[in-house]
Amino acid sequence: MSSQLLALHPSPLPTKPTPSTAAATPHYERIFIPTHVYRHPSAILLELCNSLTELRQFLPLVIKNGFYNQHLFQTKLLSLFCRFGSISEATRVFDSVDDHDKLDVLYHTMLKGYARNSSLHEALGFYHRMRSDGVKPVVYDFTYLLQLCGEKLDLRMGREIHGQMIVNGCENNLFAMTAVVNLYAKCRQIADAYKMFERMPQRDLVSWNTVVAGYAQNGFAKKAVELVLLMQEAGQKLDAITLVSVLPAVTDLKALRIGRSVHGFAVKSGFESMVNVATALLDMYFKCGSVSDARLVFEGMSSKNVVSWNTMIAGLAENGESKEAYETFLKMLDEGVQPTNVSMMGALQACANLGNLEQGRFVHKLLEQLKLNCDVSVMNSLISMYSKCKRVDIAASVFDHMKDKTNVTWNAMILGYAQNGCVKEALNLFCMMQSKGSKPDSFTLVSAITALADLSVTRQAKWIHGLAIRTLMDKNVFVATALVDMYAKCGEVQTARKLFDMMQERHVITWNAMIDGYGTHGLGKAAVDLFDQMQKGAIKPNEITFLSVISACSHSGLVEEGLYYFESMKENYGLEPAMDHYGAMVDLLGRAGRLDEAWKFIEQMPVKPGITIFGAMLGACKIHKNVELGEKAADRLFELDPDEGGYHVLLANMYASASMWDKVAMVRTSMEKKGLQKTPGCSLVELRNEVHTFYSGSTNHPQSKRIYAFLEDLGNEIKDAGYVPDTNSIHDVEEDVKEQLLTSHSERLAIAFGLLNTSPGTTIHIRKNLRVCGDCHEATKYISLVTGREIVVRDMRRFHHFKNGTCSCGDYW
Repeated sequence: MSSQLLALHPSPLPTKPTPSTAAATPHYERIFIPTHVYRHPSAILLELCNSLTELRQFLPLVIKNGFYNQHLFQTKLLSLFCRFGSISEATRVFDSVDDHDKLDVLYHTMLKGYARNSSLHEALGFYHRMRSDGVKPVVYDFTYLLQLCGEKLDLRMGREIHGQMIVNGCENNLFAMTAVVNLYAKCRQIADAYKMFERMPQRDLVSWNTVVAGYAQNGFAKKAVELVLLMQEAGQKLDAITLVSVLPAVTDLKALRIGRSVHGFAVKSGFESMVNVATALLDMYFKCGSVSDARLVFEGMSSKNVVSWNTMIAGLAENGESKEAYETFLKMLDEGVQPTNVSMMGALQACANLGNLEQGRFVHKLLEQLKLNCDVSVMNSLISMYSKCKRVDIAASVFDHMKDKTNVTWNAMILGYAQNGCVKEALNLFCMMQSKGSKPDSFTLVSAITALADLSVTRQAKWIHGLAIRTLMDKNVFVATALVDMYAKCGEVQTARKLFDMMQERHVITWNAMIDGYGTHGLGKAAVDLFDQMQKGAIKPNEITFLSVISACSHSGLVEEGLYYFESMKENYGLEPAMDHYGAMVDLLGRAGRLDEAWKFIEQMPVKPGITIFGAMLGACKIHKNVELGEKAADRLFELDPDEGGYHVLLANMYASASMWDKVAMVRTSMEKKGLQKTPGCSLVELRNEVHTFYSGSTNHPQSKRIYAFLEDLGNEIKDAGYVPDTNSIHDVEEDVKEQLLTSHSERLAIAFGLLNTSPGTTIHIRKNLRVCGDCHEATKYISLVTGREIVVRDMRRFHHFKNGTCSCGDYW
């Protein structure tokens, strides 16, 4: 090659003609550069330059050697400053060149720099300057601007650039038209994107990949997959970008079989070793629920980047493998991979799922060391983690110290309060959020509704429902579902069903909420009928659906139906039972008195029984006074969790029911030695915007004397109606004292208060923190009979509707 060097392109470089010579001067001229210039160390250093710091070090050398005015160095310096993101220094180089010496290529390079490093407004400003300086745009100028319009989602300006592209005769250019397709796809105008794609006289791999990604990113997953098939039929060979583009569509479709086909193609084509393809496969397998396939992909990756690790951690946490997710996070740290904000959020989610406060604190300390405590998304995850670990006080402290709070931040804290039973705090924060100028969204409302569902006060339920209507969020499927759940938990199951029937859109969680609502109200037949209706529709039941319907059968004594649905779960829907499902089955059999069958079921479980299993068994043994099996269940419980006081109390109550007072004393002594205490019974009743709280035997309420006097008269009335106190659970005191102790239970105090302070015919709503005791359950039936009142009691497990001397539970409580 002769002593010439092309400053940028292998083809001749354009020069900017002066007005006087524009007609005579060719648009492109070859620029001759002496050999000593392009072979000089300064030129070589610029070719090897890898950072802005290096470029600034090399620039004095270029100036010292007198090359700053050479076209080669001007173009190279301009290109490098733009590449490294310093548009201000690139502008200084550009402006230092005399106008009559500016090559067109300098304008094109500068426009590219603006498009990649500045705002759309600034890029368009330079584009207009270029046009006013007489430089005709080339096809790449339009592609840069169209790409920027797509990134900024500026459809109006994008259409203008498209129009100018056509005016300049570039409408048939492959690169320009691909940029147009990308613009419309990014701006969610996928129909226009496809029209442009169809008009292209020729299509290459990039244009096919662009339209596939456009459909996938705009939620048209099926069309994206179909386009890949058309792409192959057109003879276009797929590449790694095609696979990365279509895999999210496969994920949206939950099409595991297609995903495995894509994986097979990746292996055959040698793309599986590429980290972006392997990571996309990893994400697809997790979101399609195939954790085992995801593990194989991750273990087979020859190289992993931080995105791969993040995908693995988040995927495991979201698929119920939180322990492994946290271990993967630790392994990532051991291998020296610097965690990102996404890594921290995945680790915090795992800690939250595990309820492991110690691990959560470790992640908290680490994110502070890495200076990630300014990332609002990470801090939101931190609030959620502490809330789920039952340390809502620490969550509140994190919340209070955050300077920048988003809606997600407020929502996380409101939900955290709601999940921890801090209803008052949740509602106060909900009101504070609005006073601070943050507008509640559907997630905020769902969080507030969740808190009110726990409060179980109909008046408050109606207030939040009205707010949902006024803010036009009552039609949102998640808000409407939360309202259905709330009304069911407030005892208004008929209102819940009306809302359910009015919903135009229902998710699986909507069906689950209504089925569970019927179950907790003892309406097992209604729950089963609704489940049968669901099975006939398009929405398929999930694991929660089956748990709800089996529990509903348990609460209503529908044993055979419950057994059938447990088998159907796996056989007809391919759903593997979890520990909660096995616990519900033990509860189903145990409540019905089929204790030997329940114990045999436990022994034949394919997984190691957990606390919930033996807890359900012990509860059933207490009801049916089966001391032998009850002791077996208790022994296993104390092996798993020796410090849970509730199960000790349940065991003691079982012994008391069987009049085995020596063993009652033994359990109580054991509890004293371990420092375990019985949770005091507490019942709440709302009256005129105020919630009144009663504890068993308490006398600190202003109306206590009146309440106890009323209960004494009421006790005589219900005895005359046939009530016989069950004093078997109390010993070492006289019979009349036993009756007094029973009379002072918290639910009876609350019921008496409600009867004394409401008009005849008014339904009394009581909420209790423990299960209703057997004697109170029997007494309340008689109270409803002699007073003519309906009494609704919500205990820790379900609702009891007492009316005319009967209970909705049919004594399957």
